[in-house]
Amino acid sequence: MNAARSPAGVPDSRGLNLFDADPSYRGLLALHLGGKLYSHLEPQFVELGRLAGAELDELALEADRTPPSLANPRSVSKSESYQRLEQYAFGKFGLAAMSHRGGVLGWPEPLPPAAKYALTYVYVQAEFGVCCPLSMTDSLARTLRKYADPALVARYLPGLTSQDMDALTQGAMFMTEQQAGSDVGLVATKAVRQGEHWALSGDKWFCSNADAGLALVLARPEGAPGGTRGLSLFLLPRTLPDGSPNRYRILRLKDKLGTRDMPSGEIALEGAQAYLVGDPQQGFKQMTDMINMSRLSNGMRAAGMMRRGLTEALFVARNRVAFGVPLIELPLMRRQLLKLMLPAEAARSVLFFTSKELEKADAGDEDARRRVRLMTPLIKFRACRDARKATGDAMEVRGGVGYTEEWSDPRLVRDAHLGSIWEGTSNIVALDVMRAIRKEHCLEALLPTLNERIERAPRLLAGRLAASLDKAAEFAHETASTRNEAHARQAATGLYYACAAALLADEGTRLGAKGDARRHLLAFLAYVHRLAPRDPLRRVTTGSESDLAAALLPETPLAPEAVGRMLTRLA
Repeated sequence: MNAARSPAGVPDSRGLNLFDADPSYRGLLALHLGGKLYSHLEPQFVELGRLAGAELDELALEADRTPPSLANPRSVSKSESYQRLEQYAFGKFGLAAMSHRGGVLGWPEPLPPAAKYALTYVYVQAEFGVCCPLSMTDSLARTLRKYADPALVARYLPGLTSQDMDALTQGAMFMTEQQAGSDVGLVATKAVRQGEHWALSGDKWFCSNADAGLALVLARPEGAPGGTRGLSLFLLPRTLPDGSPNRYRILRLKDKLGTRDMPSGEIALEGAQAYLVGDPQQGFKQMTDMINMSRLSNGMRAAGMMRRGLTEALFVARNRVAFGVPLIELPLMRRQLLKLMLPAEAARSVLFFTSKELEKADAGDEDARRRVRLMTPLIKFRACRDARKATGDAMEVRGGVGYTEEWSDPRLVRDAHLGSIWEGTSNIVALDVMRAIRKEHCLEALLPTLNERIERAPRLLAGRLAASLDKAAEFAHETASTRNEAHARQAATGLYYACAAALLADEGTRLGAKGDARRHLLAFLAYVHRLAPRDPLRRVTTGSESDLAAALLPETPLAPEAVGRMLTRLA
């Protein structure tokens, strides 16, 4: 550790195992993955947590200082530290491959979405940039398997799912154009049929992982109508089957606020050879499958970054003394830490629920598909917005030194802003929540399962959460059905936290059977601070923050009986 990074009196968390530093995670993993799978993966979580708090964190700091450069119009030069981060993510842990084939991390079958997101959640606490190529490679493989011609799948899937860095083919999606950002129907890139393939011409304005081996591209075939219904989906290889480079150029790389280590660029397609994917009349619909998986990944990354911020804030607060006492004993600090803990834990619970429903949806469960359809934009919208504030507040706990680039705090703050922009800005995603409610009746599939979970919670908690969920659902349904766009964000926020509170309560009930019911208190905290009516000019009279802080900030188990007594007293 460089002494310059550890001035006197500033607690230094370098080397902290980020998995072990999150004591609630083991119970949640056993709950959501099942005992057999969790027992198999536990050594991987421990190893990844150790790396994330040490080597990966150091590599991320260095990669952030050494952004990629354009070697020539067809290739990007990346720092050695970034390449080592890729090797850990794609190679050692197989984070992009594990959903598509067996054998990754010694598990004979493809790992379920919950396992993939749970592992990547630990990785992203150290480094964000590689998670974008990870997500796009994983999502591209999924979309290709669902919609592409079997011969195309056979040709390209092995490279997308390889852990051999020399054989790996990374993925990307090239969609955004200068005039076509959120309004995808304005895409102007043209596609011309040339025998068994197509030639694409046009400019793509923001292409992350710009030198990826494969990209999914939206383009408009000659004669196709305007708007999204005229768009088709194409697979664009960087290198043609004969080994020659494809006909497109990287014009320049973007100088970004965050994810500085990952190349995003502007690309000119100059008759580039590409292959049609799926139904030519369903291109945008097929691309949304990849977009939605990227949105869920954004929610996961937001949850992970909030947890890293919380871990750092708790470490500093427990180990730094000011005014003669540890920071964590000061009332305002305890309140600030609770306000960090709530969104971090809410996002994690929503992530696990959505990933489990995704597994059911992929197995053909239509109600689960509708639940995923709604929960995906919900977590992308709210967790990503929460991460922007949570990472900033966590940086503040470390103080002025935390504002310097020698620590993870500034990088977390910069990277956290990405989630609210990529794959749809907050406005666009909130409107998509309303669209899912209005067009696909997703609330009807979601509410029964949430109410069933609430019913198992302690009576004093269940009544409040059930009433809040009903009210949030009514507001969201009214906003969606009347197309009252001005209130879409407000409705989405209320629905997200009503769902999160129900899921926290359910985890509290299920983990309480094993002796730890703390998450009932987090559900109650979500009710008090996010759902209950309150006067901003009067202190909250429901619940006691001092009692909640004493129970939650140590992150140690609480028996159901103790939690029940607390809820009786707080309510």
